[in-house]
Formats: sequence, C-alpha cells, structure tokens
Amino acid sequence: MPYDALIIGGGPAGLSAAVALGRARKRVLLCDSGPRRNTAAIHIHNFVTRDGTPPDTFRQVARQQLEQYPSVEVRDAGVQSVAGSCGAFHVTTSSGVVEARRILLCVGMVDEMLSIEGFEESWGRSIFQCPYCHGWEVRDRRWGYLARSVEAFHFVPVLRGWTRDVVVFTSGAFEVPAEALARFDARGIQVETRAIARLSAPGGSLDSVVLADGVSVPCEALFAHPPQRQVDLVRDLALALDADGFVRVDPMTRETSVPGVYAAGDLTSRMQAAIVAAATGTHAAGMLNHELTDKLAASGLL
Repeated sequence: MPYDALIIGGGPAGLSAAVALGRARKRVLLCDSGPRRNTAAIHIHNFVTRDGTPPDTFRQVARQQLEQYPSVEVRDAGVQSVAGSCGAFHVTTSSGVVEARRILLCVGMVDEMLSIEGFEESWGRSIFQCPYCHGWEVRDRRWGYLARSVEAFHFVPVLRGWTRDVVVFTSGAFEVPAEALARFDARGIQVETRAIARLSAPGGSLDSVVLADGVSVPCEALFAHPPQRQVDLVRDLALALDADGFVRVDPMTRETSVPGVYAAGDLTSRMQAAIVAAATGTHAAGMLNHELTDKLAASGLL
C-alpha cells in the first residue's frame, strides 16, 4: 500500500508537515538521513516557546510528539532517487523502495564554506547568516559583514540595530561606489576594501579579521551569506529554480514544477529561519492534504 505522502528531510519544515498530515489522518513516511543543515548552530532562536532550544533537542521533542499519530512513520534513511509520477511515485531509500502518492521536499540547502582561513571553524559559532537568529547574543560587540557584491549592501544598515560598531569587508572583490561609501559614512559604518588574509578565531571564537597587509581589524561577530546550492536529489528531479537558485513553488499550494512534488523550508527561499521553515512545512502539508483528499474521494479510495 503506498504512503499518502513521503516527506524528505526531518528539520523544522519536515517535522511540522508530518504533524499536520498525521493529524489529517494521512499515511506518512518521513525520511531523514542527516546531518542537519544547522549542525554548527548551538541553539534555535526566534521560535516562540522554543527560543534557546538546542536543535537536536527540538528534533527529539518533535519526534516524540509524532509518536501519538499512528499513521506517521519516521525512518533514519536517506532518499537516493524519486521516479514515477503524481499518484504513483517510486522512491528508493537506503532502507528499501517505497511507493508514495505525493512527495514533500524539506531538504534545506547546502552552504558552501568560503575559502578563508578560519571561516569554516567559526561557522555557526561566531560567523552567522541571520542577526535575528543570533544577533541578541552578540549585541553591542564589534561586528563585521562580509559583502560579496554591491547588491549585498542593503543588508548592512539593519545591523546597526544590534550594535553601533559595524565594519563592512569587501576583500577587494568589487569596486565600492562612492555613493555607497558616503551612505555608510553617514551611518557610522566603516568600509574595509583590503583583501582578507585570514580570520583570527581561536577555538572558533572570532577576535579579529587579519588583512593581507598584516593589519588586524577587531571583530567579534561576522555576518556572511556564502553561496548555497541545492542537494543532488533536487537537481536530479529537474525542478524549476528561480534566478537565485531556489526551488520555485506555487505561492498558494507550494507545489513545484513537477506535479505531485511539493517543497517547503530553506530550499525555497532566502528567508531562512527555523520558524519560517516550520510555517511553510505546515502550509505545504495543508495544501497537499486538501488536493490529495479530494482526489482520493473522487476515485473512491476514501
């Protein structure tokens, strides 16, 4: 007997979707092979009632809550391929082949570490993507932002809400327009265009950015948006992506360009946070359930 829905990915998006579908009495298989995308993160923040919760604890509690829904099965298994079509997908997992009527992708994105000495070791400890998630803990300290293009400058002014000591590092990657320099200067934001040699971060705790000429710029928290890419499974499914490389979904149904395949969480948007992923997981599950229930009823299977 096929599963009504196979959820791929056991983070906030996948777990929230599993709860919604379990409560809707659908037969669900959630496959989660790990490791979680935010492996380096110590706590989840900005998630009401779960602020400060370690990510592993969050997942453990969620799995325990899923146990009350007998139609939901969780496997620590990877998904290797998806074949077939809407209503009759054939999914090869590390624990065997299963059939599913619908697929919900909650696989996140892959962050590609920048080739700067000390970057990977500090990622998630003193180098962050989101000030809403991590800014409070390092408020009023010396912050830096690693800008990879002029387009990234729009992100910088908001950092002043957490600290008045902000330096923008471009590492000489592009020419900074005079108007941008003037705008930052008016806001008390320093711009450093010299190339970065390395990060001084003993034990992952950043204390300064060392430039190619040997000058050390004090910096205790660095914000950066390194390149991201989709996991291999998403590429194999040949899903339509937007100009920034995120999976295109219908804004109402969250269905992708492949009928019967839905997507939620970080793989669909640059707005990446645990609570946002959880919300889109619930959204996708509700729309999937609505469409699937109608089809099952019409075919006499419900």
